[in-house]
Amino acid sequence: MKIAIVKLSALGDIVHAMAVIQFIKMHDKNVEIDWVIEECFSGLLDYHPDINKIHKVNIKKAKQKQSLIKLIREFRNIRKFGPYDIVIDMQGLIKSALVSRLIPSKSTIGFDKFSIREKLASFFYSKTFQYGYDENIVERNISLIAFALELNISKKNNIIALPFLYTSEEYSNTNLSSDKKNIVLIPGASHQSKCYPASSLAKLATLIDANFLIIWGNSKEKILAEEIKTLASNVSICEKLTIHSLKSLISKVDLVIGPDTGPTHIAWALNVASITLFGPTPGFRNSCTTDINRIIESKSIVNPHKINKNDYSIKDIKVDDIVKISHTLLKLNK
Repeated sequence: MKIAIVKLSALGDIVHAMAVIQFIKMHDKNVEIDWVIEECFSGLLDYHPDINKIHKVNIKKAKQKQSLIKLIREFRNIRKFGPYDIVIDMQGLIKSALVSRLIPSKSTIGFDKFSIREKLASFFYSKTFQYGYDENIVERNISLIAFALELNISKKNNIIALPFLYTSEEYSNTNLSSDKKNIVLIPGASHQSKCYPASSLAKLATLIDANFLIIWGNSKEKILAEEIKTLASNVSICEKLTIHSLKSLISKVDLVIGPDTGPTHIAWALNVASITLFGPTPGFRNSCTTDINRIIESKSIVNPHKINKNDYSIKDIKVDDIVKISHTLLKLNK
């Protein structure tokens, strides 16, 4: 059987979707898996031994440039993918549903209109599957795959047993310590209300005897990183990382602390200890907790169907609570 998975963006969402690959192979090693993804995120998939082909698209770039010609060119190129036995849209947006429909296949499968925010997307599929939008994202993904491929997967074995991100790069940086625990701090996220205050991250760094590395992705995040460094002497700022160097760095550290954002979820995918901080987004839905991957949520009541970007309750999470869990995880990682 030859299938294509459509999950175009973004970093953390793709990580959560990639968890399905090992479950597919666990049940049928002969399934051939291709993946359709925005080119800017394709580094996440690189070197995965169970992905046959990565189809890179630039729909986001074409839309940003408001270029109808480039958009039409992208859609024509998508028509050349395949053909496939099954195309599975794991995104549930009108954009991803259209992409899925354009790919030649015997069957196009996605969530039904009650299970996604952009309900119109469901009309592009030949078969639909219902699973609550507010349910855990990893369980949603695995359940959709189980439905599409007619697999028997119970919640009991929905445990990610093996790391599922790969890279050919070796991260080498003098900022890594050989005699102290290395902790990555992530100050940035897709919108400001998801970010834990820089002053609180700096305070955290002063309360744990460890070597702290700050990662950043854009100029605003770099400013936050510099603010933390001015307040805490035991932190260093990494250079801007590629997706490959990011994966390599995270694989080498002892703990990652950050908000609900891609790099924090990468730690989970690499079986590296992490603490994910949740304010305006739902912790239960957007994470997969394990013995070494913990979450701390603010007291905010979150509606997964409508995220309140003016909810800054993440700032109310106590630094001492993060310190306590950090010490526990660092002891587990001796």
